[in-house]
Amino acid sequence: MKAVREISPPTVKTDLVGGHFRSFRRDPTGFLTRLSQLGDVAAFRMGNIPTFLINHPELIRDLLVTNHSKFFKGRALQRAKSLLGEGLLTSEQEFHLRQRRMIQPAFHRTRINEYAASMIELGERMAAEWRDGDARDVDREMMRLTLQIVGRTLYSANVDDAADEVGRAMNTIISMFNWTLVPFSELLEKLPLPPVRRLKKARQTLDEVIYRIIDERRRSDTDRGDLLSMLLVAQDEETGGAMTDKQVRDECLTLFLAGHETTANALTWTFYLLSQNPEAEAKFHAELDAVVGARAVAPGDYGRLKYTEAVLAESMRLFPPAWTIGRLAVEDHAFDGFPVPAKSLVLASQYVMHRDPRFWERADAFVPERWTTLSIKEAGGRFIYFPFSRGIRSCIGEGFAWMEGVLLLAILGRRWKLELAPEQRIALQPLVTLRPKYGMKMRIIARK
Repeated sequence: MKAVREISPPTVKTDLVGGHFRSFRRDPTGFLTRLSQLGDVAAFRMGNIPTFLINHPELIRDLLVTNHSKFFKGRALQRAKSLLGEGLLTSEQEFHLRQRRMIQPAFHRTRINEYAASMIELGERMAAEWRDGDARDVDREMMRLTLQIVGRTLYSANVDDAADEVGRAMNTIISMFNWTLVPFSELLEKLPLPPVRRLKKARQTLDEVIYRIIDERRRSDTDRGDLLSMLLVAQDEETGGAMTDKQVRDECLTLFLAGHETTANALTWTFYLLSQNPEAEAKFHAELDAVVGARAVAPGDYGRLKYTEAVLAESMRLFPPAWTIGRLAVEDHAFDGFPVPAKSLVLASQYVMHRDPRFWERADAFVPERWTTLSIKEAGGRFIYFPFSRGIRSCIGEGFAWMEGVLLLAILGRRWKLELAPEQRIALQPLVTLRPKYGMKMRIIARK
């Protein structure tokens, strides 16, 4: 173990007020990238909160695995409890482990394979809706598609009728996450401000949809073998008690949010990158023609679409949907010998690490071929690639997301080529997930 240093990590000049909060909020990914160039550990301040960026695989392993018990979720997700309740994203310690154990069977490999039929059906329906020459916002299209899939596969629910309303509510909640980080936002939420009213309305909309689904399932008393059925019959191993509607709601809303937002972003950025890299796009289409051909995509194609998986992996390297991980130190620790006192915030950024030229050749280039010699598992084990996080708090739906992403790319790519609209501006909007700031308008072109 390294001796604790007597000096602080390197930092940059603070803003006039609020430490580095304004610089971070103005350009989060750019700010963290600049900070990472100072060393493996760098310091800054978010208001009055001492904050540290760690940017070396072994330090990230230390944070997420070796000494994970010294850290809780960061401020953003702690503040999110007012929206998400005590779901997997926000809960801690024994309660989190208990909930995860109860939910895990819904994401077993066998169960995920059963979900593939719904993914394919809904994907094919969208592919059939598109028309040659259409100009569509692919960001919005992917949000709509993945929302339908999560409703069908995890809750056996048809959310088509409420999709637009639910989509708008989700969008409001995601866009307001940054607002919850503003100093004293806990106090501001008690005032009748426009952002507060929008947030409450969005939460009410989602509560109405989810509680309706829960109520309908309880009254039907039917076990459909989906996540919702498992939650309703799950029992606490210690007390034998069942989950309350509030607990079920918290987990449903958490997975509703995480289960469509991240995959939609990954797909949107993937279609963008393919449109900008003709050689990779040609290889992608060639694989689809060889593996699938003129027939419909089938669940068994998932394991055969190796280049398609590489395309998705490379897209999530460059544009990871979860672009940073925040942890709050609950006791003193040290990274690379630099002291990190309790109550400090520690960040590990996928966006920064995935583009670090020390660990990636042609780090800023879209090179799906790199995944033919480097496996996703190996890169994850080295902690240079962690789009779904790592350790005890890794994404429970990782297997679900990989299958969904590959199958949907295959379904849409088999029939259509997407071309970026000339007027489309490209910029990042790093909220909870890494969104395209101005949407992603693309022209739909039928493949011959």
